Amino acid sequence: MNKRRLLSGKPINRKPIEPNIKVTKLVDEYFQAYNAGRLREACQLFVEKMLEDDVTVGMSLTGALTPAGLGGSCVVPLIQAGFVDWIVSTGANLYHDIHFSIGHNLHRGTPFVDDRILRKEGVIRIYDILFDYEVLLSTDAFIREVLKGPEFQKEMGTAEFHYLLGKYVYEREKVLKIKNMSILSAAYKYGVPVYVSSPGDSSIGMNLAGLVLNGYKIKIDIARDVNETAAIVYNAKASGGKSAVLIFGGGSPKNFLLQTEPQIQEVLGIDEKGHDYFLQITDARPDTGGLSGATPSEAVSWGKVNPDKLPDAVVCYTDSTIAMPILVSYALAKRKPRKQKNLYHRLSELVENLKKAHLKAVAKGRVKV
Repeated sequence: MNKRRLLSGKPINRKPIEPNIKVTKLVDEYFQAYNAGRLREACQLFVEKMLEDDVTVGMSLTGALTPAGLGGSCVVPLIQAGFVDWIVSTGANLYHDIHFSIGHNLHRGTPFVDDRILRKEGVIRIYDILFDYEVLLSTDAFIREVLKGPEFQKEMGTAEFHYLLGKYVYEREKVLKIKNMSILSAAYKYGVPVYVSSPGDSSIGMNLAGLVLNGYKIKIDIARDVNETAAIVYNAKASGGKSAVLIFGGGSPKNFLLQTEPQIQEVLGIDEKGHDYFLQITDARPDTGGLSGATPSEAVSWGKVNPDKLPDAVVCYTDSTIAMPILVSYALAKRKPRKQKNLYHRLSELVENLKKAHLKAVAKGRVKV
């Protein structure tokens, strides 16, 4: 690189910022350096490359995002616009989003309150979000009543589980005339598969387990989740398209989203290179040993990210609750809605295609079973 190329970036803008500036102009012209610069790059990568029609976008969600309203305000608009095709979430994000769907409110509060008083008064705190303990009990009762239904008394993957649950959430929202959809109801309506990598690690899983103790036959098949998610990514690439990952936070959902490529290459023996686009919002550092801060270049060594596509990878070290509304507003302003891929209703077909490719790899001796 010579000096001219090194200094080819736009000059730093010092113009006074406008009142009521549009988010697109704010991002493009005033998010210039440090993590503001990375957030600008993230917005531009998402809009200019990840939202092309031939790209399948997988999104992971961790942290208490839905109690802060980000399910209805940000994730649902992404689903409705066809900007996200499949999701891996914590169970907690799905559970807390249901509160709103059955008519409850959560409230802005303060983290500087005596939690002993909150416990005495029956108030739950998620940092600076406060709500009545009865919200939990009511949501638990709703979930248990739904899960007693005959369609749940079998073994299934979490995508099918959440699709069936989403149908009931969708219908409850209609009865209560709740206009703002939840993640599960929107995913049900638009055929977006929703997976939970640790299904026992949430109040939904806890209520499921309680019903099992009472003789109900609900069972989650984790192997089905692994194969379905790998099939989604394999289909994206085998059909001549690309695969993109949009990561909010880290943890188990991040790895479950990314492990699809090692599953395809390492375990199933299918020739593949990795995800094409990588966009992560995180506040974790890579040097502490936590997965949340693991960089896309590290992911290349695992086969999770295509090394040829490493320039199309952005990590922005900031709070998801700051970045998500900006990213979503920017994308909705810049791009027209995409055609829905309706992946949930194609899962059987996609898994069968993955199986055929795997059997060919076995026959060629690429992998032993």
